[in-house]
Amino acid sequence: MATRFDPFRELDRFAQTLRSETLRGMPMDLYRQDDRYVLSVDLPGIDPGSVDIDVDGQLLTIRAERTLRGADGVQWLTREREGGSFLRQLSLGQGLDTEGITAHYENGVLTVLIPVSEKAKPRRIEVQSGSSASLGSSSEQREAEAVSA
Repeated sequence: MATRFDPFRELDRFAQTLRSETLRGMPMDLYRQDDRYVLSVDLPGIDPGSVDIDVDGQLLTIRAERTLRGADGVQWLTREREGGSFLRQLSLGQGLDTEGITAHYENGVLTVLIPVSEKAKPRRIEVQSGSSASLGSSSEQREAEAVSA
């Protein structure tokens, strides 16, 4: 039986392999809860002292190092856990309080809390009606009167 070579199927298989290799070391979840974003990153077996988080402008970078233990003279039968350095970068949008970011590591999960800035939070604007409604502040009214005079 002859098999046909499909270059697109091979390309798709290669792309899936790259995606799984990239995400395998640092899978993450990101969601919004109230006035903050919560980023949870799985880092089992990582020494918390090796985790480095920094923000440069709107780029959040997480680095971690996993050192695999192995004694001399050990003959491995299976070794599926990866060692080495891991890196994830996220581009943060506008309206986030990058100064208020906090992080906590517990039970192999790194949790990063990213608060929404005060000026980006939704707010309610009161609608005034009738003659009691004023247009602008009193200083703005005085400037408008001075210009029209």
